[in-house]
Amino acid sequence: MDFSELETRIGYCFRNKDLLKTALTHSSYANEEGHGRDNERLEFLGDSVLGFITAEYLFSLYRNRPEGELTKLRAALVCEKSLFRYAGTFGLGDALLMGHGEEMTGGRTRPSVVSDAFEALLAAIYLDGGLEPASAFVLPFIKEAVRHESDFRDNKSLLQEKVQQNKNDTLTYVGVDEYGPPHNKRFVVEARVNGKTVGVGEARSKKEAEQAAAGKALEFLSRQTK
Repeated sequence: MDFSELETRIGYCFRNKDLLKTALTHSSYANEEGHGRDNERLEFLGDSVLGFITAEYLFSLYRNRPEGELTKLRAALVCEKSLFRYAGTFGLGDALLMGHGEEMTGGRTRPSVVSDAFEALLAAIYLDGGLEPASAFVLPFIKEAVRHESDFRDNKSLLQEKVQQNKNDTLTYVGVDEYGPPHNKRFVVEARVNGKTVGVGEARSKKEAEQAAAGKALEFLSRQTK
């Protein structure tokens, strides 16, 4: 079976082609054929390899972030939705070996199937060539996702991090108004840095208004630094 096109797309040529075939073999195919291994064991290993590579990268990139923030960001970067998106950039679903029934029910585009195969493929690269090619394969996806980190994190967290760059600055949220009938009340909140208003948000709840105020503050502070 020729997987050379996929190897070209991922930028890695396997020495052991059987590893690649196993990584691409869904359990439905193995069961239908009555022989061969599926990719579930490789997926198990790939999950750990992916977690390690991502954690090491985030640890080095964000030297002042606490463990809790790094854990949340790593979880977002390696979740099923993210892996499915990474895999889609090189058409992994199209290369999978799967049984007729699984394919007829949309297995090639099912996020759980494709994201599992992505982890299995990473494990196969790791076993075939070691940590260096495994990192070379997966880090571009992680780095690109980190560039759009705001997709994973809320405005209040992003603003808090920005303010903490100067240890003498303090961030507070102050409710300045609320109006409207009980069933449709609106809240107005100001985000203040050292007592100075840098963003104002309005929403149906105080928490949502704080998030809106943080978003406005981020826009304001971004303009100030240009």
